[in-house]
Amino acid sequence: MPVKTPFFPRTSALCHSMKWKEWAGYYAVCSYETLHDSEYYAFRNSAGLLDVSPLFKYRVTGPDAAAFLSRIMVRNIEKLAVGRVSYCCWCDDYGKVVDDGTVMRRGEQEFFVTSADPCYSWFSRFLRGYRVELTDISDQVAGLALQGPTSRDILKQICDADLDALKYFATCKARVNRVEIYISRTGYTGDLGYELWVENNHALELWDTIMAAGRNYDIRPAGLDALDVTRVEAGLILKDVDYFNALHALIDDRKSSPYEISLGWTVDLNRTPFNGQAALQMEKEQGSKWAIVGLDINWPELEELYYKRGLPPVLSNHAWRSSIPIYTAKDKRLQAGYATSGTWSPILKKNIALATVQKQYDKIGMKLQFEVTVEHVRHTVSATVCKTQFYNPERKTYTPKRSES
Repeated sequence: MPVKTPFFPRTSALCHSMKWKEWAGYYAVCSYETLHDSEYYAFRNSAGLLDVSPLFKYRVTGPDAAAFLSRIMVRNIEKLAVGRVSYCCWCDDYGKVVDDGTVMRRGEQEFFVTSADPCYSWFSRFLRGYRVELTDISDQVAGLALQGPTSRDILKQICDADLDALKYFATCKARVNRVEIYISRTGYTGDLGYELWVENNHALELWDTIMAAGRNYDIRPAGLDALDVTRVEAGLILKDVDYFNALHALIDDRKSSPYEISLGWTVDLNRTPFNGQAALQMEKEQGSKWAIVGLDINWPELEELYYKRGLPPVLSNHAWRSSIPIYTAKDKRLQAGYATSGTWSPILKKNIALATVQKQYDKIGMKLQFEVTVEHVRHTVSATVCKTQFYNPERKTYTPKRSES
């Protein structure tokens, strides 16, 4: 049975829809109202507040903390400056992704790591020989994601940090009503946003303070349904949907390397040894089999299929997570890959998807065929390969004080 996050007294009182799901053993709100539209538009036009406490959280401290994390991660964490955040993944011995998450450097010898899956046992495999202490603090620290165009203005009302100077993927310590928190300029919406980390006993005070300060900025509590739409628009992959944890995959064909899930840019091969390095070096030289791409699905063609049956086009207002075959443009019997996530994008007015395709079909502008079912009959419509990042507003990375200097 799921357990309650530290914010449950507030989220449960506001969840009029009664739509919940289980996330890493915790109750998580799907949407606060019957439809999640207002929560989606809060993320895109004002600010949405999301409980992210179910993420797994680890503290790594000690003289060898940076070297230890560099041994696990595909990125060189020893290069990460204090006050910066690194998005990265970690692999098994064969270069297949176990999980992805963020690493925040809070001090020369202190790091804060988040992950989607429990990774304490995996990290512990590499402890021998390092002067480090690895602590699972998942049940001690609560998390909130404040995302949207007005998120900076809201936080500036309540905390003592210089948020105008806080760069994208930076982190700092701050105080809210004398309560110490950590703020990172990170998020899963592809927009301007922050994640806030606080000890459990101060969680409700932080929630109340943010909601009160955000009243004049049209803040709304937001659930996972709205988040799922924004993360597809932002081209952000999701474990167990767009890729599988290599340790849990039932067959080898379900395992993926960083290069195959659009995380090749995080791999630093030319450094001290790390797990999976040899396999990744070989793949870099020989080439990958698969790639994740964005798909812009042809809307007029989809409309036409419905109109031929005397029906209006049917699209869910939810993001979908399922495997949908993708075929080559020349031969509709030849499968090029499969889509894993998709949505109708309200802000882009497009039908979009993330898809895994064979490497020869990952060229921007290439035409493919996307399978759809209309009135129990399978059809295909054309789809154009594009970048996975469909939505990328300038404000996401804009730093006011940096621009002034």
